[in-house]
Amino acid sequence: MRTNNKYKPIANRILFILMITFLFTACSTTKNLPEGQVLYTGIKKIEVTAEDKTRAGQDALEEVEGALAYPPNNALLGSSSIRVPLPFGLWIYNAFVNKKGKIGKWVFKKLAAKPVFISTVNPEVRTKVAQNLLNEYGYFNGATSYELEPNPKNPRKAKIRYNIEMNNPYTIDSIRFARIRHRAYLLIQEHIGKSLLKNGNNFNVVQLQAERQRISSMLRNNGYYYFRPDFISYQADTTINPGKVALRIVPKENLPSTVLRPWKLGDISVWLNGYNNEAPTDSIMYKDLKIHYQGKLRVRPSVLYNRLYFKTGDLYSQQEQERTHTALSRLGIFRYAEMQYSPKDTTRRQDTLNLRINTVYDLPLDGELELNITAKSNDQIGPGAIFSVTKKNVFGGGETFGVKLRGSYEWQTGNRIEGSSSTINSYELALTTTLTFPRVLFPTFGKLDTKYPSSTSFRLYIDQMNRARFFKLLAFGGDASYEFQPTTTSHHTITPFKLTFNLLQHKTHEFDSITTANPALYKSLQDQFIPSMGYTYTYDDSPITTKRNHLWWQASVTQAGLIMDGIYALAGKKFNEKDKKLLGNPFAQFIKGTAEIRYNYLLGKKQHLVGRLMIGAAYSYGNAVTTPYNEQFYIGGANSIRAFTIRSIGPGRFRPDPDNKYAYIDQTGDLKFEANLEYRFPILGDLHGATFLDSGNIWLIRNDPNRPGGQLKWGSFLKDLALGTGVGLRYVLPFIVIRLDMGIGLHVPYETDRKGYYNIPKFKDGLGLHLAIGYPF
Repeated sequence: MRTNNKYKPIANRILFILMITFLFTACSTTKNLPEGQVLYTGIKKIEVTAEDKTRAGQDALEEVEGALAYPPNNALLGSSSIRVPLPFGLWIYNAFVNKKGKIGKWVFKKLAAKPVFISTVNPEVRTKVAQNLLNEYGYFNGATSYELEPNPKNPRKAKIRYNIEMNNPYTIDSIRFARIRHRAYLLIQEHIGKSLLKNGNNFNVVQLQAERQRISSMLRNNGYYYFRPDFISYQADTTINPGKVALRIVPKENLPSTVLRPWKLGDISVWLNGYNNEAPTDSIMYKDLKIHYQGKLRVRPSVLYNRLYFKTGDLYSQQEQERTHTALSRLGIFRYAEMQYSPKDTTRRQDTLNLRINTVYDLPLDGELELNITAKSNDQIGPGAIFSVTKKNVFGGGETFGVKLRGSYEWQTGNRIEGSSSTINSYELALTTTLTFPRVLFPTFGKLDTKYPSSTSFRLYIDQMNRARFFKLLAFGGDASYEFQPTTTSHHTITPFKLTFNLLQHKTHEFDSITTANPALYKSLQDQFIPSMGYTYTYDDSPITTKRNHLWWQASVTQAGLIMDGIYALAGKKFNEKDKKLLGNPFAQFIKGTAEIRYNYLLGKKQHLVGRLMIGAAYSYGNAVTTPYNEQFYIGGANSIRAFTIRSIGPGRFRPDPDNKYAYIDQTGDLKFEANLEYRFPILGDLHGATFLDSGNIWLIRNDPNRPGGQLKWGSFLKDLALGTGVGLRYVLPFIVIRLDMGIGLHVPYETDRKGYYNIPKFKDGLGLHLAIGYPF
């Protein structure tokens, strides 16, 4: 590669200047600071006295500490108190701030860091903000202050020490509503049981604002369109009882009559603007809904009408407005949808609002390309890609048709398979097409398409998997599924039909040698149909933000071959008869169930104790002696027992030949038990830590002489459990969690050279390192 010599003098000059700068001036971070300014080097300490350790007190303290936080230059992960050594940006600032030449100005512009001064932090204002926060949370006797702590070696640097005195909070002693208007007052009294303000609670401005919002929403749900939260005010008296607040809720004075009058809906119209916001040029009337459109009417009128949760003559309701807006958004065909209300006329006693819904069509096609690289525990590494295209609003009812193409290559990075001369060892290609309807296509459940999302999906897929020097498998099929959510916390998925055909196209000598020793593995990979149906129920209370601790649990059941077995039964075949076939090939018969529960317990400020328990069972019968390979259970890996790699434990006490490079492919089972416990805590800024304990294993239901010790024996259940512990780091961002876990093995279920419960032969053999995205559970 040739280098243009004319740039060498400039590059050498910049390098020389940088070297001289670091030798003579880089050690100073304050030499050329503006006159009178003091460099802020972080918070020395936030000292809290008379701390209120209740949950309400800790919430208040967290807000106060957040107001005082301010990172200095070269802060570590946004910390307000810990800095990274070698403040390079400050060195450049002090070395080049007064330079006049082009190179000096360029270096300053590109590399200098603007100093953070004490005047920038403004601790006096911050302590006032903190004082106001204490008052807002009811700590009227609290106090805040600060003091500067100059650096003893350099008075132009200083830290800040904050002092917070909380003392006891004021509590609500009584709550009284002033009369508003007869009808509105009656509504407030009817819903008084839902009030967020209770006698004995801490006085809390946040709760007062939430109560104003609750009252406003309740009135707006009953026709009071023009009512707003700021029309409610509070009068607080702290002089009646020491430490107590007598609270009076009153309306704002001189409210116009339109605010205290319920309104009903008049004419309703929808304006469908084009892809580029072209104005409508035509219109049609569907029942009592007028639809304005541009060019071609791209959505069926009934689809729009059925997503309006109000009709002409109904009282205005904020809740129904939000449900309508959500329903229109879930169609996926509009870039946005907004609602405009206006009085039907200008008469004094008018009580009717016309509604105009403005929408703009979203572009009909979406494309996405995802690239990745995968490294596996079996020494396979290689790139992958996923390309997908989605067509929106296929039939004018919000339907989507998607095509996804997935491909990957893998190279063998460890010892190659004997006799292999191919550099590309494995590949996988998959094509999936999906047609999704934004509703349940079943007459009985049609009314479920209301408040929460629901959909019906039909899918066709084909997957070509090649494991070089081992086997080549083609899987293709299709399925239909329903998803609906009747409540905030419950979600159902029903798959009434799924049919997959596995075709083992090619096998090698290595494959034959393994399956000869273990016929069950061959049976799980043989040519076969897998006709199945399934149901999954998920409960998740995380949307309920008022709950301190959260529960998630999921139960799933899958059954294969039942309908086919019923057809054979009608033909006189026995239930457990073997060799029944579909289109000349055997079909799988099994039932599989899983259950998983997670509980997130909030210990304290940003500290969580999270537990997880998972059990599963798969039982084959009739036409099959083992479940298909991809339906069997395995354990280990980044989201399981993190001290062990994926598929490296079980079944039971079985230990495969460690010299067999394909041994991992055989470590599957019919039963699974897994338990995890993880303590999560903050470390610094966005950096969090965790310590965990993982345990579990898989087992066989039937005895397999080729996998001795693999069958579940209740007397040895506890000894069969692999156990690992470990520590981890999580970098928590608003949109992603990057996780690094180091698992440490404590016990493996099979015998080793080491006696006792801790039977890991070498400490390094029990270490597992995992870099992953998201929490493990």
